[in-house]
Amino acid sequence: PSARCYLIEITSKSGVIVTLPCQASNSTTITAVEWIRPDLEPEYVLKYQDGQLDLNNQHLSFKDRVELEDSEMKDGDVSLVLRDVTTDDRGTYECHITLRRTNDTVKETVETETFTIKLYVLPRECVCVSSFRITPTPFLFLSTP
Repeated sequence: PSARCYLIEITSKSGVIVTLPCQASNSTTITAVEWIRPDLEPEYVLKYQDGQLDLNNQHLSFKDRVELEDSEMKDGDVSLVLRDVTTDDRGTYECHITLRRTNDTVKETVETETFTIKLYVLPRECVCVSSFRITPTPFLFLSTP
């Protein structure tokens, strides 16, 4: 298995809708998606597994405010839409994608891709422009089973 990691920084204003980007690489089958915020308990913002969303362990502050941008996850898009952003939403989010790859020459492999998103939320009264920056990390984690 291998893992790819990316760092994304987003600055937004309170009261808007923000999309936290997360994109699986090509030629894959997505078996699970976990959007978490490690500083919260429970840490789950949104979890998809076994073909359905698992809302049982979702942190209450995200109830009815989050969804996948594309519920069918076409082209690997598992971006998270966060509605009515508040300053309490600022923090570090992680998107963990579990992928299954198959091809003619290699047995099925399982990979994970992790996107770390740092969300900065400015108070509603600030005059600002939403922005984001994507920084692929300069390393690729590789491990063998």
